[in-house]
Amino acid sequence: MLDPSTLNPVMAPARDVVFLKNIITSPNIEVGDYTYYHDFNGPERFQTHNVLFPFLAKLKIGKFCQIGQGTTFILNSANHQMNGFSTYPFFIFGQEYRNYPVDLPYKGDNIVGNDVWFGHNSVVMPGIKIGDGAIIGAYAVVTKDVEPYTIVGGNPAKVIRKRFDEATIKGLQEIAWWDWPIEKISQFIPQITGGNLEALYKASLG
Repeated sequence: MLDPSTLNPVMAPARDVVFLKNIITSPNIEVGDYTYYHDFNGPERFQTHNVLFPFLAKLKIGKFCQIGQGTTFILNSANHQMNGFSTYPFFIFGQEYRNYPVDLPYKGDNIVGNDVWFGHNSVVMPGIKIGDGAIIGAYAVVTKDVEPYTIVGGNPAKVIRKRFDEATIKGLQEIAWWDWPIEKISQFIPQITGGNLEALYKASLG
């Protein structure tokens, strides 16, 4: 049975997959149980290599997300002032350059729902919210919020299609199987992966 405290959860001697929650130390990065990161070059480097500028804003990732190698989250602290003629950050180079009002745009936290799949080398820009069950294509650059159970791809990322009809999407979010105890999830994996919504509805009531 899945154990969220396991560092390397994959069977065999593989060490390129980690449950991220177990290696995060930054107070500005929050990761839910069973969310994993895969990287042949060392997944333990995620916090320092894949999350850029985690100072002012936060990165919040839900449960059961699957994050491919090279996925990068750029947080709000990377912003530059854009309401003048230059975007150059003079103020960071010394007190003598702080004689002008600094008005950095603030876009908020990066928030990722549950069961989201990120393809290799995808990039998520500051302040982006990604809904439950979304799929982010490899090498996509996400510049706008992504709705639940939506597939996006490209640069900038655009909607390719919805994974399911609206009734099914609403039902899945109401069921929220990712919040069930792991014993119950394990029991209903065939229904979750097989797309048996009716069975999951019944299970959620029991």
